[in-house]
Amino acid sequence: MTNPATFGTTSPATFGTTSPATFGTTFEPATFYMGAAQEEALARLEWLLEQRQRLGLVVAAGGVGKSHLAAMAVRRLGGHGAEAVLLPLRGIAAGTWLDMLLDRMPLDPASRAEPRHAWQKLDDRLRENTLMERTTALVFDDLDHAPSDAVEGIIRLISSPEPRHSRVLVVATVRPEGLDRLPDDLVRRSVVRVELEPWSSADLADFLDRSVRRDGITATFSADATEAIARLSGGVPRVVCQLAGLAVVAAAGDGVRQIDAATVERSWRELSSAAGPRPQAAAEFAEPQRGEGPKRATTDRPPKVRAVRRLWG
Repeated sequence: MTNPATFGTTSPATFGTTSPATFGTTFEPATFYMGAAQEEALARLEWLLEQRQRLGLVVAAGGVGKSHLAAMAVRRLGGHGAEAVLLPLRGIAAGTWLDMLLDRMPLDPASRAEPRHAWQKLDDRLRENTLMERTTALVFDDLDHAPSDAVEGIIRLISSPEPRHSRVLVVATVRPEGLDRLPDDLVRRSVVRVELEPWSSADLADFLDRSVRRDGITATFSADATEAIARLSGGVPRVVCQLAGLAVVAAAGDGVRQIDAATVERSWRELSSAAGPRPQAAAEFAEPQRGEGPKRATTDRPPKVRAVRRLWG
């Protein structure tokens, strides 16, 4: 099969060109697809901001798009007047999270250069925002992979009775299996738990159509090709993007304008082969096996809240 990197060099007048943004392989706003699940998730996070709540968790399996949603949450919360900051926590060293957070906050040069403890600098910024009646929205990606001192610091922020912390909103993403690694006190304090689901068939079809039109690709997906992508990917956005990208490349190599189910299935075999014994979708979304350890009881979960955004006339 044609290498994806070569797409756009075969009959460009017919197929257009591709970029990393074509099928959502970047976190740029232009590549974010606002499906029903994503709209609902962002609406709930906006509800947290409006109600001046302290913590919300976004729970999603790998590949469903929680990191992209976190990036968009910063934009949406910032658009509602919050000072919003995103900090990915996966892979960072212990003792570094607070300095990394401050680096992302809009401190003035004098405050940044002061020889004071990082907590003092953060508290001063939180106090300033509170006096200005502005919420500080801290969005942490992959909280379940954070060093313990970062988790402890976040608990300090959301549980403090200090007035300067009263307008702090923490939004954190976590995988379902990662909930068991978080302290019970933190999980209990979550007012809203947003469970991000894979795309529906309708959302997936709309995403494919928007993607090819946005990037000028004239090859289209037939109805049976779209159904095949939905069936093979399970609606998982990361797998949808990988599979659709390979299918477009295959169509370019074959010189056809419409992608059919056979092309999708051929692309799936290549994707499965590259991923090992099981394709990425199956590896990440298989049911837990016996002996993997107990899951957090569902009674620990806070109630799901469906947020209805206020419409301003």
